[in-house]
Amino acid sequence: MLTRRITFRLYPSLAQKKKLFEARRLHAYLYNGAVANRKTQYQKFGHSVDYFEQQASLPPFKEVWLEYKALNAGSLQATLKRVDLSFNRFFQGLGGYPKFRSIKNYSGWTYPDGRQGFKAHTSGKNGYLELTDLKVKIQMRGQARTWGKPTTCTIVYRSGKWYASITVKCIPERSTGTEAIGLDFGCKTAIADSNGNKISPPKFLANASEKINQVSKQLRRKRKPEKNGHIKLTGFPRQSCPRKCKASRRWKKVQKKISKLKKKVAQQRQNWVHHQAVEIVSSNSLIATEKLNLKNMTRKAKKRCDPAPSNGARERAPRQGSKRKRQKTGLNRSILDVGIGMLKSAIVYKAKEAGAIYLEAPTHSLKPTQRCAVCWKITKKDLSDRLHICSNQECNHREDRDVNSAQVCLAWARGQELSTSKTADESSPTVNPKVKHCGGFQQLAQVKRQKLMAQRSSHE
Repeated sequence: MLTRRITFRLYPSLAQKKKLFEARRLHAYLYNGAVANRKTQYQKFGHSVDYFEQQASLPPFKEVWLEYKALNAGSLQATLKRVDLSFNRFFQGLGGYPKFRSIKNYSGWTYPDGRQGFKAHTSGKNGYLELTDLKVKIQMRGQARTWGKPTTCTIVYRSGKWYASITVKCIPERSTGTEAIGLDFGCKTAIADSNGNKISPPKFLANASEKINQVSKQLRRKRKPEKNGHIKLTGFPRQSCPRKCKASRRWKKVQKKISKLKKKVAQQRQNWVHHQAVEIVSSNSLIATEKLNLKNMTRKAKKRCDPAPSNGARERAPRQGSKRKRQKTGLNRSILDVGIGMLKSAIVYKAKEAGAIYLEAPTHSLKPTQRCAVCWKITKKDLSDRLHICSNQECNHREDRDVNSAQVCLAWARGQELSTSKTADESSPTVNPKVKHCGGFQQLAQVKRQKLMAQRSSHE
């Protein structure tokens, strides 16, 4: 049994929208209150508050704030767990210090138990979603490829629309072929395979950037929000204001158009990614590529420093707006526009469903872009060299640079003696040994059982 997530679009009525907005507001208040409680307890009293302490304080909290009694207890615990995950990520060095969430931008809340809190009246295509604590039954539209037993439900409000993200336990079925293929990903050629086929990048963001820039120009003549409490009056210097300046309705209207265009680009990219992943997995039972550290590949360019002045100053002044910085920004935008990370993740889980083998070659030791796929000799090339010409005179292999890299990855994968199960568990790129999991509700239940067993054994 695997866990899959399906997102449905919700169509609530006006009365149902009012209840959803009220529930979102209460969950945002609870989140901010939990963050403030942890911060105050540690700064003033040196006490570190954990999830179990905040969970135990929920019943007396609801006796004071009576409006929380109507909400599902599991959803309130999930909000506290969200706070706990944020602090755990901060302590592990995976994120910044948790901040207060704006009520307008708070995403939503979660029902962690499929037996209570919500009921999905559907067989995988359209249907209704019943929220027992809000006493609403909302129409939803969407279609799941494989439906199963609902386990959790997350209500999300994004760009003026409501969504229900439901996780189900199911047994997905997917067919695959008998061929083997090597893949090479890039921004000049999105996908190059070992058979010589090349797919050009879709460039969804580049095609829509001109229209986005045209709409963004309209923001200059609208009043934007000032969060620092400063307003600019015509004919006067910048003056301080005790209250925050709200954005005008015309500014919000233009901002809504921009977000709609960007969302369309993201949906086009996601649709293209899934189509390419399905086509690759459906015809190949062995898929090989190289490991790519996209975080380092899309890192910002370092600021260049001018040489130290002759007057003996200690620090060097950074030079802003260097040419290298502009080039790196454009390269990062091109890499992210292709969606290489999304594409590899889609291929991984689809290959796992179909029972195919997915392998990633070690880039630093194998060097697929420099190595010849025929004689295995390394020929150094610059990024501008798009054609591989083997330096071995006896071989003299000529091939496109990306296609040759895909062929090297495939030859390396065929030489590996790994079983399918070991490939799915150990060679998956989604498994990162540096990432530490913060734990979920199953781990919390296990910790509670261990505490109860220890208490019972001590009493006995």
